Amino acid sequence: MAYLKLSEQVQKLSNLQRSDAFVKQFQIAVREGKIEAVKLPGARFELPKQFKRRSGDGETYNKLARDMLFEVTPEFQAWFEKIDAQLREGRASAPRVSLESIESGAVDFKALAAHTRQQMEASFLKGQKLGSANRKAKARSRKK
Repeated sequence: MAYLKLSEQVQKLSNLQRSDAFVKQFQIAVREGKIEAVKLPGARFELPKQFKRRSGDGETYNKLARDMLFEVTPEFQAWFEKIDAQLREGRASAPRVSLESIESGAVDFKALAAHTRQQMEASFLKGQKLGSANRKAKARSRKK
């Protein structure tokens, strides 16, 4: 059987900016027993993904990950293709609520209106409950 390092397999990803997510998925698969792998003592590699610091100066850095050695099997190849396709698709995010997104139909206006109504009702009831609790507290303090 052929063996391969995780650092070499990461380079085969179609979207290198998702290498951190791939490493997490790989570790989960090893933990669940889907992939047979061995940690290489003291071996680390730099992920190709560029991370940005939140300080706002635009500085980027790379993270290190522990390197592992695994067996390349047909099952692994199928798993890799599936995970690579998922990571290639990217993250699906809901469209932002705006006049344009409502007019284009990307956002359901009726569902948003129902959600807004529920939020406003919950807020109103919370205020009523708070107000009645304050009235009861004042009434108790007057009786004493």
